[in-house]
Amino acid sequence: MPRIMQLSPQVVARIAAGEVIERPASVLKEMLENSIDAGSTRMDVEITQGGLDCVRVVDDGCGIDGDDLALAFAAHATSKLRSAEDLTTIGTLGFRGEGLASIGAVAQVLLQSRPAGADRGSEVRCDGGALGEVRPWNGASGTRIEVRHLFFNTPARRKFLRGPSTEMGHVSETFTRLALSHLGLHLTLSHNGRRLHDIPASAGLLDRIAAFYGDDLRGQLRVVEGEHQGMTLGGYVADPICERGGTQMQYVFVNGRWIRDRFISQALQEAYRGLLLTGKHPVAFLFLDVPPDAVDVNVHPTKAEVRFRQPSQVQHLVQTAVRAVLKGEDLTAPFRLPPAAPLVMTQAPTQGAMAFSAPPRPAPAPRLMVTPTPAPIPAPSAERRVAPTPVAIAEPPAKAVQMHDMYLLVEVPEGVLVIDQHALHERILFERLKARFASGKLEVQKLLIPEPIDLPPAQAALLLEHRADLAGLGLEIDDFGGGTILLSGYPHLLGRKPPGEILRAVAEQLSARERVPSRETMLNDLMSLMACHSAVRAGDRLSGEQIRLLAAERHLSQDSHHCPHGRPSSLLFTRGDLDRQFRRTG
Repeated sequence: MPRIMQLSPQVVARIAAGEVIERPASVLKEMLENSIDAGSTRMDVEITQGGLDCVRVVDDGCGIDGDDLALAFAAHATSKLRSAEDLTTIGTLGFRGEGLASIGAVAQVLLQSRPAGADRGSEVRCDGGALGEVRPWNGASGTRIEVRHLFFNTPARRKFLRGPSTEMGHVSETFTRLALSHLGLHLTLSHNGRRLHDIPASAGLLDRIAAFYGDDLRGQLRVVEGEHQGMTLGGYVADPICERGGTQMQYVFVNGRWIRDRFISQALQEAYRGLLLTGKHPVAFLFLDVPPDAVDVNVHPTKAEVRFRQPSQVQHLVQTAVRAVLKGEDLTAPFRLPPAAPLVMTQAPTQGAMAFSAPPRPAPAPRLMVTPTPAPIPAPSAERRVAPTPVAIAEPPAKAVQMHDMYLLVEVPEGVLVIDQHALHERILFERLKARFASGKLEVQKLLIPEPIDLPPAQAALLLEHRADLAGLGLEIDDFGGGTILLSGYPHLLGRKPPGEILRAVAEQLSARERVPSRETMLNDLMSLMACHSAVRAGDRLSGEQIRLLAAERHLSQDSHHCPHGRPSSLLFTRGDLDRQFRRTG
């Protein structure tokens, strides 16, 4: 075995740089954070070739004294800490003293700075860790740092960098995070001499979000505020229609620092439960302020992660605050229609007169079932499923029709509401199940003869393991041996759906999970599943009374705009949409 030897300072510096500096965006992050800590009010960022050639930042901060300029490139040299006790009350973005040292070890750096009030400034070069002589510099007060040819002396690292457009995307993301988290700063970003962003100091958070993501997203944001045990939460969350396939649009800042945190992501996902489809994620801009001693920011080389002293309390604050906002909003999705097609002037062949016509329609108008006078709900037939009888509602009857045995058209003051009959009925059943489960008043239909249900042994064992929780949901089961389960009771609320079919679906739901969920999550998922399998289906012909009652019951459901699985249950076609399509100007 080779002898143990101490690594040279040059190798140590490059290893350390590899932990802190991944790409040009990492360089920009360290430079901008230093500028903020220096009290800058304006920062101009200039990028060449996605940062592969050059990253330049000019600020108007307090500057660096000439005697300290060379020390800025020394490892673990900083003006932001004095003792180990300071680590518990960190109030700056940078504090490790690794940023410039890591950058200087793998790039060609020119640092120029002049403190405010000084007669002149100083400059120094650092090429791959080799520090040059400190020279006089006559630039304006503040600091100018230029980083060229990142990883020029480590070809193995440089070949893993992507093309200029990809690297510029990461640079833009870093710039965005800082612009969102530090209001009151004037920030500019240029690429290859072209100005991409110019964010004035007067721009508020909504203005900045609109600058980066457009006015459409800005119009879908809802204010979030909360406080819990000395922690405060502020920011915005977006309407569920702005869902994304990943968490890239979840911006979370703790004490002004952008972070990634799985507890907060889980809290957001839980707050949107039932409003998003599986695999979709919400859009959020959240700012969390916590006491410095309640969070450890010194747990990740790039400071992208933190450790909370009480993560469950942080999760509770985010989940309850966001959920409260969503519950107070009408999240009915609007119709998104293209502009009405222009009228075309055509020559009538028989009369020679000019006639107005629109482009030909691709299909005839759909057949509508007009709601008849309310009548008793007919008995179910073996061939056709019908909706269970909803409770009576003391409201004026809604004007509603059924279309294609799938959708309900309901007149509302704003215009016309198009309802997915299955999604709405699923939501109604889910909330009834949930309310009766919480109150302990869930009615159970006992079977005169228990129904044997054959399942794979693993699924049968899983059902028996959760027997108590299933009994709380009205599914009463016993072990018959092997893979056979005896079902002796099921929720009366679920109506005429074959109980064995529901139990099989529950078994598949439980066995499909990679890990055992929390009891709350499991019960919620099972109630969603039971409601889905018991609700009226697309293609079920409803009577006039069923249409009326189903449309009226929408007002009794808290989140009637979405089914429990996150699919929209209704779309709003406003009066304004109608007027525009028919070109009514009055």
